[in-house]
Amino acid sequence: MLQLRLPIRSICRQCQNQASSLRRSYATQVIDPIKPSHISTDTSDSAVLPQQPQSTNFKLSGAPDEAALKRYVPRTPGLRHLVRPRNDHIWKGRPIKSLTLPKKGQARGGRNDSGRIRVRHRGGGHKRRIRLVDFTRATPGKQIVERIEHDPNRSAHIALVRSADGTGVPSYILAAEGMRAGDVIESYRSGIPEELMQAMGGQIDQGIIASKTAFRGNCQKLGLIPVGTPIFNIAPDKDTYGKIARSAGTHGMIIGKGEDTVQKEMLRAMGDSDILDLTQLSPGQLKKFEKAANYVTVKLSSGEVRLIDKDAVATIGVASNVNFKYRQLGKAGRKRWLGIRPTVRGVAMNTVDHPHGGGRGKSKSNRDPVSPWGIPVSTIAFECETTLTMR
Repeated sequence: MLQLRLPIRSICRQCQNQASSLRRSYATQVIDPIKPSHISTDTSDSAVLPQQPQSTNFKLSGAPDEAALKRYVPRTPGLRHLVRPRNDHIWKGRPIKSLTLPKKGQARGGRNDSGRIRVRHRGGGHKRRIRLVDFTRATPGKQIVERIEHDPNRSAHIALVRSADGTGVPSYILAAEGMRAGDVIESYRSGIPEELMQAMGGQIDQGIIASKTAFRGNCQKLGLIPVGTPIFNIAPDKDTYGKIARSAGTHGMIIGKGEDTVQKEMLRAMGDSDILDLTQLSPGQLKKFEKAANYVTVKLSSGEVRLIDKDAVATIGVASNVNFKYRQLGKAGRKRWLGIRPTVRGVAMNTVDHPHGGGRGKSKSNRDPVSPWGIPVSTIAFECETTLTMR
């Protein structure tokens, strides 16, 4: 029987060798039910041509069932639940080193300048460099988008832009959704160009300005942006840079302008008179109307409605990488790579470690939620809300 097993084993080895040659490799295979693998999906920067004029159809939100999400064959447990946005247009190389700074020091561990922990559950993570992003957009003139890059310090993508005339130094800006290499953008923060003013006859025409400037990626004052236009990277006032709606997929919407509201209120206050006579209004009404005319009503993605100075600026469009909210890290290690350490529940601790700890069950014993130092959560939330309101 031993002599009969030898040829059988050799035959099985030959079958195994043939099977291994026909076996598929799943190292880089991606499950894509909408776009099969045999169809080319080349969306590299060289294949994208600049569109002039740009489209004003802004993508406000992504869809989880679109082909913009990548799901992997579960070769390992970490790949089973991994979901990533598909961003084939992202630059694969390194950033410009002169536009970056090393991120090091105690801040990576959530500590202040004296070494005390101010943000818990922070530490470790992959080495990264800070990209110097231009949130002010004060440089006038046309700029060309060279490429779209990934920024490890934020959820939205950034774009490398250069001046169209070849002068000046390149800079990074927040990329709008749909922005690609070769697009031409412009900032109107310093004012309307002389050519456009001459085309309007020396006077500002809201319709002409909207048709010439309301394109994706352009920076414009809120008072000159049409109502209903999505905006991001919003400056809270006219003297500062963009601070609102900068994360992936966020945006605000202009829902009203103070000038239009004041005009209606003034006509209502003067009654049926066809002549606009300001002497009919009291000094208090004039002061109130003058103050209201300097603001624009903006509704944010959270539902909050704010009054912002009409001379403050914002970028037209939606912050890029709208499918970021659908991503799944797949394993705990990827969370550690991002510099986030584990968080332990208070009810899982002992009594000496947390006010919620101890007991025979998984309960905090009908106690109101408190911090590890006994401060009520409602008090912390109120203080945070007060601080944001004061800012």
